[in-house]
Amino acid sequence: MADSITNETVLEVKNLRTYFFTDEGTVKAVDDVSFSLHKGEVIGIVGESGSGKSVTNLAVMNLIQTPPGKIMGGEVVYHGFDLLKMSEKQLQQIRGAKIAMIFQDPMTSLNPFLKVSTQMIETIRLHQKLDKKAAKEKAIEMLTLAGIPAAADRIDNYPHQFSGGMCQRVMIAMGLSCNPEILIADEPTSALDVTIQAQILDLIRDLTKKLGTAVILITHSLGVVAGMCDSIYVMYAGRIVERGSTNDIFENPRHPYTIGLIKSVPRLDRQDTERLFSIPGQPPNVIDLPPCCPFFPRCSVVMDICKTKYPEEKDYGNGHRAACWKEEVHE
Repeated sequence: MADSITNETVLEVKNLRTYFFTDEGTVKAVDDVSFSLHKGEVIGIVGESGSGKSVTNLAVMNLIQTPPGKIMGGEVVYHGFDLLKMSEKQLQQIRGAKIAMIFQDPMTSLNPFLKVSTQMIETIRLHQKLDKKAAKEKAIEMLTLAGIPAAADRIDNYPHQFSGGMCQRVMIAMGLSCNPEILIADEPTSALDVTIQAQILDLIRDLTKKLGTAVILITHSLGVVAGMCDSIYVMYAGRIVERGSTNDIFENPRHPYTIGLIKSVPRLDRQDTERLFSIPGQPPNVIDLPPCCPFFPRCSVVMDICKTKYPEEKDYGNGHRAACWKEEVHE
């Protein structure tokens, strides 16, 4: 998809911080995260559960529930305007119309008491100012594009009358129905079986390429982003620990965490017969983390400085950066 990318930046996240205040302490779910998205680009945000991927993008949409959560600082700039400073009324004009989101579980994201037609038509009429008949025709068109058979007949069904894969297709159709400039896909295949996952990813890739939509793909699997994304951001304990083009991340990973994630994914281009690698230990508790590298208890190349100070990002050229004290990390 790299041939469709332009130099125009449609979204820029700067030093975003999102904390949750609990009885046990302060959870720094997102701690100084920055990235940018260009028109037509597909970026992947990758990491284990609890790394801050979903919270980052909920904060981008200004959807953090307060309390207990609060956006503590940073900017989310969309065409020169900071979304974090907008009123709720202003945000309603952007959510769905300009920036759309596909949530993790389609079976719970759709209202079980409303027909699919009701849910789609409401969104289309709100943002595109169409009458009910035209809005329904648009909804049927999008369902057809999303691969729903006999869409004109199925549109009046309830969500429980669709399979999980079909519900995800409905969510994709709904997300793209207003031709948004940006689509945020939060684990779009996590609730689906393996045979459906590839179909959904192909669908997102084909539709967004056809519509010229920029995509932020959130996933825990590097295998998912390998064939989808132009750039990859690897998150750990609320921070981006490595960023770069997909080729650079896979061919020359610099952070030990990224290396562990790659080694844990089956590679069809290799004839390895050994068991897949498993990163030892568990992700850290992000409540009141000390100011050091949070990966050091699980790291195979840990040094004394890793236990006392958080590393600055090193620039390896071509936008490839990693936050690690180790100058050279080898597989």
